[in-house]
Amino acid sequence: MPQPLLATFLPLDWGVLGGYFLLLAGTGYLFSRREQQSTDDYFLAGRRMPMWAVAVSIVATSMSAASFVGVPQQGYTGDLTYLSTNLGMIIAAIVVALVFIPAFYRAGVSSIYGLLASRFSPAAMRAASLAFLVGRVMASGARIYIGAIPLSLVLFGVEAGMQPQNLLIAIGVLTAVGITYTFIGGIASVIWTDVIQMGVLLSAALIAIVVITLRIEAPAGEVIGALRSAGEAGTNKLTVLNTDPDPRLPFGLLTATIGFAVMGIGSYGTDQDLVQRMLTCKDAKTGSRSVIAGILLGVPSVLVFLVVGLLLFVYYQRPELMGAAAPTEPPADDRQVFLEFILRELPAGVPGLMMAGLFAAGLSSLNSAINAMSSSMVSDFYRPAVPDREARHYVAVGRIGVVSFGLLLGAFAVLCVFWQADSAERGGTLLTFALRVMTFAYSGLVGVFLAALLTRRGNTASVIASLVTGFALVLAMEESVWIAILGDDEPLPQGIEAVTSLAFAWKLTTAAAMSFAVAIAPRGEPR
Repeated sequence: MPQPLLATFLPLDWGVLGGYFLLLAGTGYLFSRREQQSTDDYFLAGRRMPMWAVAVSIVATSMSAASFVGVPQQGYTGDLTYLSTNLGMIIAAIVVALVFIPAFYRAGVSSIYGLLASRFSPAAMRAASLAFLVGRVMASGARIYIGAIPLSLVLFGVEAGMQPQNLLIAIGVLTAVGITYTFIGGIASVIWTDVIQMGVLLSAALIAIVVITLRIEAPAGEVIGALRSAGEAGTNKLTVLNTDPDPRLPFGLLTATIGFAVMGIGSYGTDQDLVQRMLTCKDAKTGSRSVIAGILLGVPSVLVFLVVGLLLFVYYQRPELMGAAAPTEPPADDRQVFLEFILRELPAGVPGLMMAGLFAAGLSSLNSAINAMSSSMVSDFYRPAVPDREARHYVAVGRIGVVSFGLLLGAFAVLCVFWQADSAERGGTLLTFALRVMTFAYSGLVGVFLAALLTRRGNTASVIASLVTGFALVLAMEESVWIAILGDDEPLPQGIEAVTSLAFAWKLTTAAAMSFAVAIAPRGEPR
């Protein structure tokens, strides 16, 4: 029987991991000593954050545990086409920098949905903020689930680590740590922690690349040749641009440029979780630069994790290239291919650093999400309902929101344990699962914000209808919904199957276009 992973985690590994958490505790203590007398201090860091730190935080938040675990899995089972999605993301960053960020700064909002209050009405603002809260519970809950996987493997071993009851315990631990840290320090602590965590994350991946490369006995030319003909039916695992126009391909070139441009606008323009970071800069120009810099920094970061996946493919699937260093057998579950390599194959101390990187990614998803959700709750719901209180009162309410939303995210992460298991059975990876969950809220929010910023049309009713339309259309295109309705005894009808098999980015694009049409249907109300 294989040795439990807990037994392979040596005292030096625990020491490294413990040192990392002491570092987090130290930074949290430093921020707790700073006076946070207003919501601007707690949620916007007084607009004093440097552009470079915000850019790194944007990368850290957008990558998350889904990147540490899911991107190597993508490289291991697929190719490099996920890298091409940065084409769409760069387009999105330019749009957000030129249109969205200046508008948010002009409006002087701490929650971006406040812009909709002046453009439409307070009711429209609350509807959009509620859509964000629901969508963020889903998207960040999915990332917390992925971040809990390595913790569960360390605590319970390969054989038991993926069992639901053990994943639930790991989710509980991760949730508790994230809530405690964010409760103390506010957005400033989240951003500076992201900077630390991004350094740990990339260091862990680079160490893995060096270790695997040194163990490969074959010349570099043979390795590259093997990767070029290594996929199914001899496909090229080094492919970056897939020009096949099939809309079912998750990372085809059209999908990468059009679908991911829409997703990028949703992520970097309509999601308080990410936009809140840009609003901590001193002015709109600096905030706009931070989002472009963040996207550009993300390109080499994603490439590093894809290369890890390619090398893991060589390590586990091409023993003739490894020679004496070839392992006896590959992991049974490709979702944990990088995790098993870390815990079984690396020398003492290195697994501790790499697990720190994984926990860093998981905590980054949780810390930023619950701070952003609490910010929206206070700015869009509580302050309008309970006005004219002292600033310290709203900070206290914000901290209550941090705890409440942290618990909600943990609860949804529990649901994802079972939801993703069903997705995996249908060929989905952790990466595509995490991206797919994000589309539910983004579809309506993209339509509403484009209507608000680019047209003079729309009213409160059309905004609410647009948000509902976007969510409902994405839900209607979910394969699992139709299987639940029709059963899985027979194949889905051809028309339904054609829609549900679309790549998630095309589902988002279709739903966002319909939401935009609904939002601008009526003439704008004079305000």
